[in-house]
Amino acid sequence: MARLPYPDLSDASEELKSLVAVAPPLNIFRMLPHAAPLMRGFLQFGSAVLTKAVLDARLRELAILRVAERSGARYEWQQHVPIALAVGATQEEIAVLERGDREAECFGARERALLVFTDELVAGARASDGALAEMRAHFSDAEVCEAILSVGFYMMVARFLETTGVELETANEGASTAVLDRAQRPRRES
Repeated sequence: MARLPYPDLSDASEELKSLVAVAPPLNIFRMLPHAAPLMRGFLQFGSAVLTKAVLDARLRELAILRVAERSGARYEWQQHVPIALAVGATQEEIAVLERGDREAECFGARERALLVFTDELVAGARASDGALAEMRAHFSDAEVCEAILSVGFYMMVARFLETTGVELETANEGASTAVLDRAQRPRRES
């Protein structure tokens, strides 16, 4: 059971109702209307992370899964496993991350650098000089910055989900990848 009730949208503004209508049918998007003035920005930023970043989508999803595992965010984990698989992550990589292992042989130097960097960002506001140097050895400065913003965004998502108690969907086959599909659709600029 959610720790906050899902909001009743019967008296919501038409703008809010339209934002909810275009969002995938997931419980996180049922809870977000409590923060109505922030919902458009949340959706736009999340969409940009998923579709506009230069950071490789598979690596992004490995970092998101690491955030979910480190944060104990089962909802985030459940939603991003299908997305990770859809963008090229393997079942082995996912299983290893679920066990909390970042040193497994299935990860190369790039993946390890990103996972260490993610761990340090989850643990504190500043990654170490060593972790940053290792990231810069494998990624462009743009990718490093996108990794920081992606990890930060999904840390926020994990905290929102866990604190409000957003419930896992019971039948969400395809709903997770719908997030990615909808984020990739062309949109009118608002």
